Amino acid sequence: MNGTTGTPGTTGPAPAPAPAPALGSGTSRVIVVGSGPTGLLLAGDLAAAGVPVTLLEKRPHKISNLSRAFALHARALEQLDARGLADELEAVGRPLARLNLFDGLTLDLSTLPSRFRHVLVLPQYEIEKVLERRAAEAGVDFRHESEVTGLTQDADGVTVHVRGGADLRAAYVVGADGMRSAVREAVGLPFPGRSAIRSVVLADVLLAEKPATLLTAAAVGDAFAFLAPFGDGYYRVICWHRGRDVPDHEPVGLDEVREITRLALGKDYGMHDARWMSRFHSDERQVPNYRVGRVFLAGDAAHVHTPAGGQGMNTGLQDAANLSWKLAAVLHGHADPGLLDTYQGERHPVGRSVLRSSGAIVRLAMAKGPLLAVRSVLIRALGHAGPVRRRIVGQITGIGYRYPAPRGAHRLTGTRAPDLALAGGGRLYEALRGGRFVLVTPDPDPGRGPRYGDDRLAVARWRSGRRTTVLVRPDGYVAWAGEDARAPEIEQALAAHLG
Repeated sequence: MNGTTGTPGTTGPAPAPAPAPALGSGTSRVIVVGSGPTGLLLAGDLAAAGVPVTLLEKRPHKISNLSRAFALHARALEQLDARGLADELEAVGRPLARLNLFDGLTLDLSTLPSRFRHVLVLPQYEIEKVLERRAAEAGVDFRHESEVTGLTQDADGVTVHVRGGADLRAAYVVGADGMRSAVREAVGLPFPGRSAIRSVVLADVLLAEKPATLLTAAAVGDAFAFLAPFGDGYYRVICWHRGRDVPDHEPVGLDEVREITRLALGKDYGMHDARWMSRFHSDERQVPNYRVGRVFLAGDAAHVHTPAGGQGMNTGLQDAANLSWKLAAVLHGHADPGLLDTYQGERHPVGRSVLRSSGAIVRLAMAKGPLLAVRSVLIRALGHAGPVRRRIVGQITGIGYRYPAPRGAHRLTGTRAPDLALAGGGRLYEALRGGRFVLVTPDPDPGRGPRYGDDRLAVARWRSGRRTTVLVRPDGYVAWAGEDARAPEIEQALAAHLG
């Protein structure tokens, strides 16, 4: 899970890390391909950690409003809070404390064990604006209109081929370039799966009648429709009819959007003046490996899901948060390159789980025949089964996932760390800012040596009288924990995990 050996909970002396590959003057240590939320967060993290980063994007420098993501869940908000960005986005978006899935199944988020007890509704481009600004301020080298046509890698690094431009060289490459990833194709990885929903219709429209709820969604018979506000008066409509399986290039008319919306929602809210309409198909796919040598995949390049539950972008942001600190630690010589292998072991199971849960939501929402009875039983059961409901909420919001821990490790190892209250009035996710580990201890002097520095390790005390000592990774997961731990034990854990 972490540590210089790539094994969580290791307490022996850390082996000397292998040196990072030598590269020429001016060469980026990491090339990130794709400037969506995943690529922007990852590039910004690396640059903030002092790693030279080049971000390649084949589109012109213009943040598009054509994205399908409209929701930030609690775990993604926690990751953004650890970067000092969450409050800014909270001021722009609108919180929703209850998430309606289908047929009266509502998830109450107001009791989440998080600072963010809601889903934040805002379009993806607002998130990209904030992440792009942060990345630029940190020194990321942006290169738009730079289409990757291939890459080659060797023992020392990766050469990226760009259409119409000079080859670029880096120690590592991360493909965050979406479902049709050029990086994934270049390393020859398959993308097994299938099209779950075909001929989904998208439209941005004005409405004569404002919906009663912030997010409006329903599935009736063969029709499904979803409405979400942009905040500028326009609404994004996503709708689908089971009987209309036509190619993606088939033109979309506003009458079709109105008709499907009326079937699903009972009315079309007087939609008019569409500024954009399109058709797409929703796939369920995942690569078998998130890493091939010095090349990594993240976000939609590694996994795509149906939009149900709004989990896709949030999962990609967490991929980036998991990988960025590990790349920085290896490139700075603080960790053995074996640490990078843990990215696959930690994030691939999460991607698989999201694929299954989002697919299940869609299938239950559009259930027919015998599945209708299954849906009814499930809804009744969830009304009485608190643990099952909490598990579903934990999966959709991202706060319920934990990473593998070694046998015999403390029960907290690998779990998501909540926003702990610290002595002096601070919070854990404030202490995580700067990409640091945070050691939370009952004692004012835990015995840590000065060799890590404040830029790599923050030391804090519990506000309560708890006797557990916890070492939290830069991505907000517990690396190590001990009860009534003494200074030598803490030093041993710090050496294992910080190098």
